[in-house]
Amino acid sequence: MIPEFFLYVFPFLLLGAFFLYWTGSRHAYARRRPSPGGDATTLDWHFFVPCRDEEAVIAATVHRLRTDFPRAHVWVIDDASDDRTGAIVSSLAAGDQRVRLVSRRRPDARIGKGAALNAAYDALNAHLGRTDRDRVVVCVVDADGRLAPGALTSVSGPAGFADPEVGGVQIGVRMRNVDDHRPLEGRGRLANAYARLLIRMQDIEFAVSNNGMQLLRGRTGSVGLGGNGQFTRLAALDRIAASERRPWQQDALLEDYELGLQMRLAGYRITHLADTWVTQEALPYTRRFLTQRTRWAQGNIQCVRYAGKIVGSRHYRARGVLESLYTFFQPVAHVAILVMNAVLLSVLLAGVAAGAVLFAAWPLALTLAALSIVPFLTWGPVYRRDFAPDRSRAAGLLWGAALWLYAYHLFIVSARGSVRLLRGRTGWAKTRRNAEPAGGPTAGEA
Repeated sequence: MIPEFFLYVFPFLLLGAFFLYWTGSRHAYARRRPSPGGDATTLDWHFFVPCRDEEAVIAATVHRLRTDFPRAHVWVIDDASDDRTGAIVSSLAAGDQRVRLVSRRRPDARIGKGAALNAAYDALNAHLGRTDRDRVVVCVVDADGRLAPGALTSVSGPAGFADPEVGGVQIGVRMRNVDDHRPLEGRGRLANAYARLLIRMQDIEFAVSNNGMQLLRGRTGSVGLGGNGQFTRLAALDRIAASERRPWQQDALLEDYELGLQMRLAGYRITHLADTWVTQEALPYTRRFLTQRTRWAQGNIQCVRYAGKIVGSRHYRARGVLESLYTFFQPVAHVAILVMNAVLLSVLLAGVAAGAVLFAAWPLALTLAALSIVPFLTWGPVYRRDFAPDRSRAAGLLWGAALWLYAYHLFIVSARGSVRLLRGRTGWAKTRRNAEPAGGPTAGEA
């Protein structure tokens, strides 16, 4: 009975859950409405920029933040970089009192992004003294991140920090190198064509698919915070620190998403704003991409430890609980599907005696494949309409089909993340920036 359930019923249960989630995301995306802005001058803004070996991008990032948001403070956390990151930021800070360097040294450094952000939180506390901490907002920006010029106005509005119950706001994420025609200098046409497609898939993923998912979470009360473009009220960070000793979890691979869980459990609301965004560079290298996504998948599995707290929390509605559990167990479901496929393959190799079972399994496999492609095909035209209207309708359909194939990376990274977890490998590895040479030194696993 159990093998039959595993082979014939379980796949359709997973597919049904996927379709339900996609339908909710698609509906939320279609029904999104502009959010009015607010008065950014009523709040005090502090950018946290965590860095490990970021000399290739950090100067431009700090300069842009100071130019676009002259009233804000920029705190750069140098997490024991081996390159000139610290020296570059020190030079910038010498000529600008709103730029500050938080230097970390081994053995306390290089143990994760959460630990670096906690160091900046401590430095900010020492700097502020007595102040209205409800009016202080911290924004985490990647070392290569670029905020839209009107971002602070958007997050200051009634859907953001104008609401005193809002503790965090996550904005959209876009890939700014999506129109780079030659992302791999010195490589041939085929390699660059593949790199352009990989970059495009990441932009589609964040611009429409993830955006829809976050808008759905806005309805379920379970919006997740991301590592780039994450805005948090300092008073909310204080409440988490009071119970957890620090705002960000130091052993977490998804310290950003876990912060959102802690904030919801503390009674604050988190909102997602699709009207504004932060840009970053998409990864054109398969190995770097898989390294990044493996960390995300493993971090997702780590979040299962919050399941009991969320189920028992009065701050989570039933649909928020279901959405969170669905998110937590996605990598586990991907691994289960891989195991199921391995079982089907073993049936094939078992010989003639298993032929009837295999024959019965083929219609199931074909049905699942046909159904699973539909949601991805629909996102392609939506993306073309909203973000690339100059491209043909055929391009939108092809992007949708490519997005379906692109999604199979989730099975690879889920398996890798699970193996790493079983082996006790929980160190935080930094993904190389595109500007870093493939053979050069880079921050590795702690």
